[in-house]
Amino acid sequence: MKFFSGFSFRDEKELFGDYLIENDFSVAGFSKGAIDAVEYLLGTKRRVDLLQLFSPAYFNTKEESFKRAQSLAFKKSPQRYLESFYKKCIGDSDIDIESFKSEGSSQELDSLLHYEWSAAKLEEIGARGVKVEVYLGERDEIVDSVSALAFFEKYAQVWYIRGVGHLLR
Repeated sequence: MKFFSGFSFRDEKELFGDYLIENDFSVAGFSKGAIDAVEYLLGTKRRVDLLQLFSPAYFNTKEESFKRAQSLAFKKSPQRYLESFYKKCIGDSDIDIESFKSEGSSQELDSLLHYEWSAAKLEEIGARGVKVEVYLGERDEIVDSVSALAFFEKYAQVWYIRGVGHLLR
């Protein structure tokens, strides 16, 4: 199994253990890692049967002004930005994520904010025979899970989990 981490996270795969299908033919990613997983899959010749996307960083419906404000806030005070980001990731859960924190960069943030999820990419993945599963939290404070649901349900089996946030807890 190949797993891609989210923005400012590292080694957080275990947080998704309840959902992960771990075998030699699975690829998964969380948040920004979902973007990386899709791009990896599109660029590899390796056999992949299952692509699992956990809380994919879906910002297609956000205005440029929102994206610019996020970028400026990070550049002004990365520490303050990340404190707020982690609080939103945790939501109402009591999970301790200290060991999963990593230092993200403004370039990483800009790339995930401006990534265009496209029908063509997901259709290409589907045409390769890859099953795509998307997991979204109803109370996600990072991404608009309702918009993400509307987009992904056309190309994937989507699990919209009530009462959970970005970390699906």
